[in-house]
Amino acid sequence: MPVNHSAVLDGGRKRIWERLLGIAVTLPPVALVCTEYVYPFLLSVRSSLQKNGRFSAENYAYALSVYGQDIVFTIFVSALSVVLVLILSVAIGGYLTLHRNRFWEFLFKIPLFIPFVVVGHAMRTFLAPKGLLNSLLSQIGAVDINNPPSFIYGAAGIVIALTWKQFSFALLLVMSAFESVDHSYLEAARTFGAGTGRQILNFLIPLSRSSIGVAAVLILTSFLQNFSVVMMMGDSGGAKHIMVDIYSIITYLNDLPLANALGVISYLLALAPAILYLRGELTKHA
Repeated sequence: MPVNHSAVLDGGRKRIWERLLGIAVTLPPVALVCTEYVYPFLLSVRSSLQKNGRFSAENYAYALSVYGQDIVFTIFVSALSVVLVLILSVAIGGYLTLHRNRFWEFLFKIPLFIPFVVVGHAMRTFLAPKGLLNSLLSQIGAVDINNPPSFIYGAAGIVIALTWKQFSFALLLVMSAFESVDHSYLEAARTFGAGTGRQILNFLIPLSRSSIGVAAVLILTSFLQNFSVVMMMGDSGGAKHIMVDIYSIITYLNDLPLANALGVISYLLALAPAILYLRGELTKHA
């Protein structure tokens, strides 16, 4: 059978052009990531390994010994906030997916458009010892307004503020995933008597696990790098978020290598869950 050399050449040229087009499409975002993230990160790593003009790991040893408690505190408040955000977004997102209510859906998404610094200031007013929350609770006799509890400074205030702010973002991602689930499964479940809770637990969550994982990683990253809320609501006499430590080191100590060491540690904290998630996804699809 004769070989059509012209068709073979045309097919080869087509594959070459497809590869070149693919490279041309992916090159700008890859270049942006390398310029805005990879290159500055490598500079931070290099700076963090310098001590008195020589390469050394002393900055990391000092950071872990002096700021170790703050690193643990950062992990704790970030992880707790992520857990609360996911619980609320999955529960409310599942309910709104099964029982559509445009008004409540819009209301829950309002925090998405409010900047972190505004959230921090609002929470300082809301959670202050004699703020709006304690004033309302005192009306029903739940607290003594003359000796009110304080939720504003420390882990409690930070967790409340971060959870409220990022809940709407998680809700947006979770509801998009839930709405993509084949509704025939849900209709079949309702036919066999499954209520709202069982539909969420047995169908929506398992079929949207990947999207929920993406939401968890993105939200955890935003919590680890947040500055305005933790600066405004942190306890000045206790453990601090590492972003506040980095700010203090740069502003008051002018020790850029030490600040970069803490920055690299925060980067690794954010990178670890992303790697675990991607590894799980690759293993699942292998």
